[in-house]
Amino acid sequence: MTTKKTATAKPASTKTSKAKETKPKATPVATEPTKKISQIDAALRILAKSKEPMNCQAMVDAMSAQGLWTSPGGKTPHATLYASILREINAKGKDSRFKKVDRGQFVATGVEA
Repeated sequence: MTTKKTATAKPASTKTSKAKETKPKATPVATEPTKKISQIDAALRILAKSKEPMNCQAMVDAMSAQGLWTSPGGKTPHATLYASILREINAKGKDSRFKKVDRGQFVATGVEA
């Protein structure tokens, strides 16, 4: 024996719809957005201010102290910086913004890119 299912109509909702009250949205204050700079660009700024060659650990410490760049949670940001600087020196040669003057020591060349 099979039974047929019949569709039953649901009664209409008894709620009355209220118009939503709209509040004026606050307009953002026109301020210049702060753009985050990359680790290698922050290192260039640190080296440009420095009179002495610096190693990567000192550059990372100076960047975080001055608020230019902070590590997003990496364990060895100095190693990442070292690899980035060497990669730029090898790729750009004399046009690089960095110059290796001693083992692990870099200076800014004054070339802005």
